[in-house]
Amino acid sequence: MEFGVILGLALLFIFVVSALFLRVWTSPKEMEVIPGTLGWPIVGESFSFLSDFSSPSGIYSFMKKRQQRYGKVFKSFVLGRYTIFMTGREASKILLTGKDGLVSLNLFYTGQQVLGPTSLLQTTGEEHKRLRRLIAEPLSVDGLKKYFQFINNLAIETLDQWSGRKILVLEEASTFTLKVIGHMIMSLEPSGEEQEKFRANFKIISSSFASLPFKIPGTAFHRGIKARDRMYDMLDSVISMRRSGNEFRDDFLESLIMKHSKGMDEKANEDKLTDKQLKDNVLTLLVAGHDTTTAALTWLIKFLGENTDVLDQLRGEHTRIRESGKGGENLTWPEVNNMPYTTKVISETLRRATILPWFSRKAAQDFEIDGSNIKKGWSVNLDVVSIHHDPEVYPKPEVFNPHRFDAPPKPYTFLGFGSGPRMCPGMNLAKLEISIFIHHLVCRYKWIPLDKDDSVQPTLVRMPKNKYAVLVEEL
Repeated sequence: MEFGVILGLALLFIFVVSALFLRVWTSPKEMEVIPGTLGWPIVGESFSFLSDFSSPSGIYSFMKKRQQRYGKVFKSFVLGRYTIFMTGREASKILLTGKDGLVSLNLFYTGQQVLGPTSLLQTTGEEHKRLRRLIAEPLSVDGLKKYFQFINNLAIETLDQWSGRKILVLEEASTFTLKVIGHMIMSLEPSGEEQEKFRANFKIISSSFASLPFKIPGTAFHRGIKARDRMYDMLDSVISMRRSGNEFRDDFLESLIMKHSKGMDEKANEDKLTDKQLKDNVLTLLVAGHDTTTAALTWLIKFLGENTDVLDQLRGEHTRIRESGKGGENLTWPEVNNMPYTTKVISETLRRATILPWFSRKAAQDFEIDGSNIKKGWSVNLDVVSIHHDPEVYPKPEVFNPHRFDAPPKPYTFLGFGSGPRMCPGMNLAKLEISIFIHHLVCRYKWIPLDKDDSVQPTLVRMPKNKYAVLVEEL
């Protein structure tokens, strides 16, 4: 079901319930001193927010109009929540570092229920640090070496099917990234019955995050929970085989099971993960590592198609690699880690597209920012789009210019992978996937866009609405 339809039903539900109980349309009393408006009774500013969210500029227009009127900190009521929006480096530092436990992650109810209570995204404090340490090691640069050849071969096999065809880049990128992460986590083969079941369940789970929170048969949320349970059944079988010693695979799941299942000393016990923790965090990595990388790869290809000077320079870098005698299908690990211009193109893509346009947090205690007093329990959203399009930091921010990253950006002005203790743990994997795929793409093909629509899907992760349809031709 489309996010917009879901939102409409949600707002209708809120309206009916509110009418029945004669709720008074006022903000929490302490929020009255915060500049801003709550919009219309019951629905707030949700329709305006959603309309702007789907436009080519995304929520940037929504934010900019209100920032010009109210300043860097303002209140609103969107998507059923009283919310404080804020932007700027100070807000970025406070909300993303979580210094002194000021804020915690603020997932929607459906996300909380689907991912489970032991997910990395739901834990806080020392437990979050422990889980992140255990998960981060296999996703480090060194930990990814053993997956390099699989990703390289899969990129070649995927692109072999593109010649002379109309391609929906978003669909192809989605299939590619899901196969990569499925293989990394539990050694799933790129094709076959298990892969099909895995993909089918994952798509249902992914679509349930923006659904109404009613666990009624037939609803997207109910289907998502059922698909999650089927996914967990698959993982239960794999984990049982691995723990019994009847099966060994050199993958992410095995590294967690083997490393954290042996030893009787106190340190070993601290590192152990229960089956519940394993399943919740495998699913978390699947969700976090798929949509964002899919969107980034799609936007990058789109921006290259629109900026031929950038494409020419990028193609030059990859042609030199290929002509060195070690490139092409024999792309090596050192080569993929020495693509300076490609790295800048990836960063500029994440800045320009701002795939995650805001980061949602909840105030864990009272604090003050830009003269506004934020109270414990309030929903606080960091507006990332405005940070990435601040003309004082990024002159002519609407222009796609990878050379912005010739020098490292100032702290808290580039949030392509987040920042602080909740920075994306799959950052190195995303860069690796994109770099390999782009190498083979620009060395083999040119492409012609078939649809000029620049609007985006009204989903939590920004993706082109038309899935970026192109006609692909051999160079």
